[in-house]
Amino acid sequence: MYERFSELDGATVGVWGAGREIRSFAAQLARRLPAARLAVAAFDAPPPADVHEALGAGARVVAGPQAAEALGGCDVVVRSPGVSIHRPELRALAAAGVPTRTATGLWLGERDGRRVIGVTGTKGKSTTAALACHLARARGLTVHLAGNIGAPALDLLDADPGELAVVELSSYQIADLEVGPEVAVVTSLFREHLDWHGSEEVYREEKLRLLGLPSVRAAVLNARSEAVIEAPLGARVSAVAYGTPEGWDVTTRGIELRGELALPGDELPLPGEHNALNLCGALTALEAAGVAVDQPARALAGFKALPHRLEAVAERDGLLWVDDSISTTPESTLAALASFPGREIVLIGGGQDRGQDYGGLAGELARRQATVVGMPSTGARLVAAARAAGLAPERAVEASGMEDAVARARELGRRGAVILLSPAAPSYDHYRDFEDRGERFSALAALR
Repeated sequence: MYERFSELDGATVGVWGAGREIRSFAAQLARRLPAARLAVAAFDAPPPADVHEALGAGARVVAGPQAAEALGGCDVVVRSPGVSIHRPELRALAAAGVPTRTATGLWLGERDGRRVIGVTGTKGKSTTAALACHLARARGLTVHLAGNIGAPALDLLDADPGELAVVELSSYQIADLEVGPEVAVVTSLFREHLDWHGSEEVYREEKLRLLGLPSVRAAVLNARSEAVIEAPLGARVSAVAYGTPEGWDVTTRGIELRGELALPGDELPLPGEHNALNLCGALTALEAAGVAVDQPARALAGFKALPHRLEAVAERDGLLWVDDSISTTPESTLAALASFPGREIVLIGGGQDRGQDYGGLAGELARRQATVVGMPSTGARLVAAARAAGLAPERAVEASGMEDAVARARELGRRGAVILLSPAAPSYDHYRDFEDRGERFSALAALR
């Protein structure tokens, strides 16, 4: 029940949050389903000043402690993805028989997953989704990019259902999806978002449940990730692997398709082996959706890196400044380091503490004889781990914040070095989000 947006007509609806997805949902509800009533809006923090403008004048606004009781009078609750399904308030609603959904889930239900490529993964999902969309458009197709990047999914309700949609899906959205995309892509899987899911095991389970959902017919899997390639599939789901010689793969020559060179390494649009694998994932996903790309180099013309993902933001005085603020785990920072082989690295790292294990990253920093500047809150742990791994104390220093970190990096970086913001931690302890953190770094890097 209430798996499709159209099923909400006549329902009493509650929402939790007023972010981009919820605002899109409220606008579509008012426009399309006049018999539905948005009755309750719940918030953890003070609601935004424009809450009634965004959600409608009739919604009762409640705070978190009152949410379960107020929302219990609704037929269905649509949550912002950031609101965990494991919260006691949502558990209480489920026990009372009130289903919770996301706006993206309601759109997927409405579309029954048809002509949808859904992309998830701990890292790489945004770039893979953007590449798939760009490549399909280069073939002359009308393609819609939605989810965490692109438009809110419900904004695609007017789109022709025969047109292709590429949707980036987070674990927050997958955790209670009822209907999956026709083609489900998993790029990577490692420790992340434990505060939302409660444990690493639950995170992996809720991420990978995408592969067993109704409507999924093809699973596109990164063969270089053991956790991904061995994931359980639904009974009617066929697996297609990339990162393997039997399909699209990355070699020392570039991108190959079943052993034949398709794109030389010097023509790749993005740095790093991980980004080359993301391209393989995008190409494989399109093939699974019936879209062949026989001239990747031509199709990739004009593609640019997404902001804050190994984005070169300044180059002066012999230093290259690179914004990789999206890297919120040690594993993604390791991939960023590997994108600059043979270059001296000054790494600016540290952020919100989610129990990161910095041992592997510290070992690579020591092996590369890099320099690391640690910012609060985890920077002290990162610096200590780097020193314990053998990095000289003068190459592993702490900074009080971003401005201090950039100044220290500028002092420590020698001509030819890469000053790399790749924090290996989330941003929420000091910034609105990773974009805010990256913009601050970029602004400081541009100063002489």
